[in-house]
Amino acid sequence: MDSPWVREAVRGLPRHWFAPDTVWSWDGSRYAPADRGTEPGRWAELVYPGPDGATITQVTDGLPSSSLSCQAIVVDMLDSLMVDPGHRVLELGTGAGWNAALLAARAGPGLVTSVEVDARLAAVARERLDAVGAGVDVKVGDGLHGCPEGAPYDRLMATYAVDEVPWSWVEQTRPGGRIVTPWGRLGHVALTVAADGRSASGWVQGLATFMPSRGTDQGRSRHEVRGDGPPEAEGPFPRGLLPLRADSGLLFALRVMLPDVRITTEAGEGVTAWLHDGRSSWATLVATPDEHAVAYQGGPRCLADEIDQAWKRWQSAGAPDLYDFGMTRTPYEQYIWSGDKDTGPRWETAGKPPSGES
Repeated sequence: MDSPWVREAVRGLPRHWFAPDTVWSWDGSRYAPADRGTEPGRWAELVYPGPDGATITQVTDGLPSSSLSCQAIVVDMLDSLMVDPGHRVLELGTGAGWNAALLAARAGPGLVTSVEVDARLAAVARERLDAVGAGVDVKVGDGLHGCPEGAPYDRLMATYAVDEVPWSWVEQTRPGGRIVTPWGRLGHVALTVAADGRSASGWVQGLATFMPSRGTDQGRSRHEVRGDGPPEAEGPFPRGLLPLRADSGLLFALRVMLPDVRITTEAGEGVTAWLHDGRSSWATLVATPDEHAVAYQGGPRCLADEIDQAWKRWQSAGAPDLYDFGMTRTPYEQYIWSGDKDTGPRWETAGKPPSGES
């Protein structure tokens, strides 16, 4: 972390000031509540789970729908935003209000606008922010549209993941301004708006998992896709599995090339990897003593083969590290590149023109 102000802000605005009386954790079968009044010790453990742990603050239809992000990611994203005193900042996804308070501690009272789609969350966050004198203007609305009435902003930050950076965010950020957002539930990027305002480009800043924007179809779970039946195919997988757990550059590249394939791993005597596409195809990769693996698969797609081919493409591109990747957003496309945004390998990740353009 290169910004001393972030450390000072976190120390002056402790996380528990913004946590609700009920937080949640996975008990192996469901998300179970922990109440501050009846389980103060458990509640405190969940609010302060360590720098790499998030705190679930809302569950909707059995799934987490809001959280206090893990502190390590919060401070990394704030550092990446490069906020200075006097900057006008737009935050999208108020949640509990903690991140907005940290932004206001740097920019100054009256300079941070925060948009929250959930009216109840917005009301509670507004109360908490007012209680600490943050001076944040909390609005109810869909963050995907930004907040045009206050534009242009010097800095824009989203606290939830998007697959496609809305063009409205670029339009509402001044030339030379900076946008920091999670992308694809697997990392976050920092984009600088070009001098002519017609594009925004920048580097991947880190690897983490974020909640998607409200209304995003999260598809079927791994267990729903896998079912209880036997595999339809079995065969060797010609690679060791440790990189699927340990190599952030590979994981990001696979996310770029196979955006609908989800990968989870578990390490025991060896690494086991589970793949699924959220619809009907799955694969399980199990390590063998010779440092390769066996693939068990089902569904219309051969996901193990797709992973192997994408892995080869990543190696052919020079096996770029996580921090070798960047993103560019224009009115008509969004693409990930590695090495150099103009000459390096690139992968298109969106291609829709913004509303009102053709």
